[in-house]
Amino acid sequence: MAKPNYAFEKRQRELEKKRKKEEKAQRKAAGAGQAADEAAAGDEGQAQDEPPGGEAPPAGAPDAGR
Repeated sequence: MAKPNYAFEKRQRELEKKRKKEEKAQRKAAGAGQAADEAAAGDEGQAQDEPPGGEAPPAGAPDAGR
């Protein structure tokens, strides 16, 4: 039976960790840019959350179509 190549396996694990760390850093950098964009948008996002037609129904009102 062939002898396991532990050095190769270790190197592969190290490369995988490095790749994941770089991806995480890229996501973090992209997320920081998106957070700044969202903060700059301000109140624009809040207006989109409201249903069309003005005010939202009262909290105790049953949903008509659901």
